[in-house]
Amino acid sequence: MILSRVVLSVLSMVVGLVMVQSPAYSQSADNVITWAGCGITKKAFMAELAKAYETKTGIKVQLTGGGATRGIRDTVKLRMDMGGSCRMSLPGEDQSELYASLHPVAWDALVIITNKKNPVKNLTRQQIQDIYLGKVTNWRQVGGQNVPIHLYVRQGKISGVGYAIRQYLFEDSNIDFKTQSKYTKRSSGPIERSVEKDISGIAITGVSSARKRDVKIISIDNKSPTYENVMKGKYGLYRPLYLVTTPTPSPKVKEFVSFAMSKEGRQIIRDNGTVPYMDAPQLMSKMLIYGFGVR
Repeated sequence: MILSRVVLSVLSMVVGLVMVQSPAYSQSADNVITWAGCGITKKAFMAELAKAYETKTGIKVQLTGGGATRGIRDTVKLRMDMGGSCRMSLPGEDQSELYASLHPVAWDALVIITNKKNPVKNLTRQQIQDIYLGKVTNWRQVGGQNVPIHLYVRQGKISGVGYAIRQYLFEDSNIDFKTQSKYTKRSSGPIERSVEKDISGIAITGVSSARKRDVKIISIDNKSPTYENVMKGKYGLYRPLYLVTTPTPSPKVKEFVSFAMSKEGRQIIRDNGTVPYMDAPQLMSKMLIYGFGVR
């Protein structure tokens, strides 16, 4: 099972070289690129990249959210010119994802966020697991106030964040999280905004978007997701952020991907507090579990 998923994931990265011989583009105007996908990528740096690219070329990048799964599938189904994803493609979940080409542009890290009024500053990995499994339900059990824990989670199991949590913390893609339905949200944005308002709230999201919210980012096992710690791999819960294209993207999409990876694009990503992928490519060799060790 693990080997088959490895093969499928690798194929999804190179399929454009061997399986598609004719161009396949969505039908947006020549001076517009449509983009949908990962809300963390969108919040982290896509708006700034899009603005700089429009200033440079006159081509407008229209951004919508919808999550990593939408970013991958809408792109390969030609509903969008390009997508954003914070997970690898999963052809075993939907065969269309085999035809996605993923271009890593940045490094994100999973972080625990709470309301700024919450006094808790650190959680252990075991405490986090216990919260997600419903074994710890009151903040007093982890050194906080005597109030119930409100665990906010993503809908479904293959969202970028939801999938990564299951992989990194549980090594089980099918595990269920114990929370009330009212704390289950459709994307990372509503989760982050809910925690901003809820003194009892807790969630896991991406540091690239969390640092732009009015929330507290707490350490895990006394390690903080600083820029330096993420870049050097000292904070273990890191993952790539991807731009998604078809195997044969249009020239305007190719040019945008090149811009995102260029010296200018990488500086924009840095200026927004996110590590460009090419600043730490060695992290990929350490990230063997992500996308592969699924049960």
